[in-house]
Amino acid sequence: MEKKIVFASHNPDKAREVREMLSPLGFDVLTLSDVNLKQTKEETADTFEGNSRIKAEDIASQCDYAVLSDDSGLSIEGLGGFPGVHSARFMEGRHYLEKNKAILEKMEGMTNRKAAFVTAMTYISPDRTIEKTFVGRDEGVIIDELPTGEQHGFGYDPIFYSFALKKTYGASSDDEKNAVSHRGRALKQVVSFLGGTNNGTDTGNR
Repeated sequence: MEKKIVFASHNPDKAREVREMLSPLGFDVLTLSDVNLKQTKEETADTFEGNSRIKAEDIASQCDYAVLSDDSGLSIEGLGGFPGVHSARFMEGRHYLEKNKAILEKMEGMTNRKAAFVTAMTYISPDRTIEKTFVGRDEGVIIDELPTGEQHGFGYDPIFYSFALKKTYGASSDDEKNAVSHRGRALKQVVSFLGGTNNGTDTGNR
């Protein structure tokens, strides 16, 4: 039987990555839009793990499905970890091309360009007896200028050069990125955990 799990996001790009990883386990991944739910609690934590738990617990209180949340961001060493947990809210409402340009302008002349993409994912079972958080991280650097040519991925992908891939996320295929990315690493832990449990039972909305 297909098991339903609500991914606590409206982001279709993130949902696609989650769906690609969980579908082989028999999970039907639903977004908040699919189940007509929305986040009601503000993300006030100063860590990805904390914000991930806030999201998961908020959505779990509104439905009877299994829930998986995600809080991700880009942490740049030379900028003191910025934008970090504020990655999505940095220049909110502006296109990511503008955001990427702004990041590169902030880093102009910097020699320390070390950065990491981080994802924290929290899973809550339908009966609410299990709550577990998984963290994935990929190390790299911020490139010097905006790349030219066709770009894949989304968000800050075009300016992040992954040490594991030896190229930017923007220059990588979905499969390449998922194999090493922060979200891919966290999802592998989720897949390993869910593959050994039976916590995705389909129930329904309250």
